[in-house]
Amino acid sequence: MIRVYTFTVCPYCIQAKNLLNSLGVKYEEIPVSDDELADLAKKSGMRTVPQIFVWDVCLWGYSDIAALHAKWELIGKLQEL
Repeated sequence: MIRVYTFTVCPYCIQAKNLLNSLGVKYEEIPVSDDELADLAKKSGMRTVPQIFVWDVCLWGYSDIAALHAKWELIGKLQEL
């Protein structure tokens, strides 16, 4: 299961969702507030959004998935998990 934690108005969140959608990747979007992000940071170690979790492990933000996609490795990585 893939979860994408986002802010409502966030260009990187929009880009991450657009990329995943363009690849046909199914995910659950979870909008977070500033207060919730502080709690999420304790779990992920990241203080930015989007945060992309696979099976409750934070793996990436937008720049990470974009870099994997540029190298044609994103889909393979998601299938591994």
